Amino acid sequence: MIDVDKQIAYWRNSSLEDWEVAQELITLERTRHGLFFAHLSVEKMLKAHICQQSKELPPKIHNLLVLGEKANLPLSNRQKIFLGRFDQYQIEGRYATTLLTALVKARQEMAEAAEFLQWLIKQF
Repeated sequence: MIDVDKQIAYWRNSSLEDWEVAQELITLERTRHGLFFAHLSVEKMLKAHICQQSKELPPKIHNLLVLGEKANLPLSNRQKIFLGRFDQYQIEGRYATTLLTALVKARQEMAEAAEFLQWLIKQF
């Protein structure tokens, strides 16, 4: 049996740490890496919710939409669209296949990710 509270704290704290790194990387105009860490931050906060809901370790997957469903959160259609779109950054961070994301677009994506992350935090 796992210590659920300890796992939730681990995932939340790790998420917040990754968010700080994402912001620093965007400031340095390292958009690919910044958005990758932003994805990681959202992923980990969703995993904290999965721990809270299921009382088990979260699955070792990266798909935000699937994680959102497993977390059993009341996601709006707008949030589901965001999660589906934002997933591209975990793939791009691992397997860079396209041109870098423009800084303006990266900042817009970060703003939307920040809004979603704050919403996730309020759901605890």
